[in-house]
Amino acid sequence: MIPEFPVYLFDVDGTLMDSAPDITGAVRQALEQEGVTGLEQSYLQSFIGFHLFELFEQVLPHYSREEHERVLANYRSIYLAREHVTTRVFDGIQPMLERLGGRKSTATTKGTETTRNVLTQFGLIAYFDHVQGTDGFPSKPQPDVILRSIEHFGVRPEECLLVGDAAPDMEAGRRAGVKTCAVRWGYGNQDAMAAFTPDYWISHPRELAG
Repeated sequence: MIPEFPVYLFDVDGTLMDSAPDITGAVRQALEQEGVTGLEQSYLQSFIGFHLFELFEQVLPHYSREEHERVLANYRSIYLAREHVTTRVFDGIQPMLERLGGRKSTATTKGTETTRNVLTQFGLIAYFDHVQGTDGFPSKPQPDVILRSIEHFGVRPEECLLVGDAAPDMEAGRRAGVKTCAVRWGYGNQDAMAAFTPDYWISHPRELAG
């Protein structure tokens, strides 16, 4: 049984939403424009939750930082142009958010504006007291995106529960000093998440608001 927390911090991709088709589709298109083809879906999906520079550095190792920045900017343009047509909210997320007490924020690698727009498009924005994306500071597994919400709410780290589906979420939560909850329905490697000893594991959103 998971106790109630004053503040809940949610990863977005793979935790609230099944957005892999749009993310990997945009990545694939951006890389194809650089001459990279034939990448497996499972390989591309394994990078969701990490900064995409890690992927670009692997598949385009001869590119400079500036060239990786260009590919990233192109990916973002392609991703937004897709308008999230193949993204969906995971089953049980909306009822869970409706029942869950406490204040809520996001802790995502997406930018804040993009995150707010996605939550609005899928009817989830009303459940969030704050929206926090990664805007010009290090992304997870660095703790910065979590610390911004902690500062916004004026709470102690131990009063917060971070909910995520991948190892960068769990590592960032540990670094920030918050409690962590690993979900089993996302894209992350469960063994990699377990290495950071999550405080809780859940297999369905209803277990969070039970």
